[in-house]
Amino acid sequence: MPQKTPVFPGPRTARGAVLAVLLSNADQLGAEPLRGRVTLAAIVRALKRKYHWPIETASFPSNTADGRASWATVYTLPPDVIARALDARGRDWLKAAGA
Repeated sequence: MPQKTPVFPGPRTARGAVLAVLLSNADQLGAEPLRGRVTLAAIVRALKRKYHWPIETASFPSNTADGRASWATVYTLPPDVIARALDARGRDWLKAAGA
């Protein structure tokens, strides 16, 4: 099955905010644009399925502040995908997103 070209979501949306973090290859420090509306996992799933971004997921065991066991998940884009996106129209899109 041929791979679809990734599509940029609206730059001022929650999906755009998450994609901006992934394209900048920075760590997401909290979920400010998502607070109370939708989970980060749901946004990543939409970016993967609807917008065709090849986001990689890695989960690992972690402990919560109160000592309970939990799972942490890290989302990343491969470096070559980031480079191609930035060379396409990604730099202008990031400026519009305020990143």
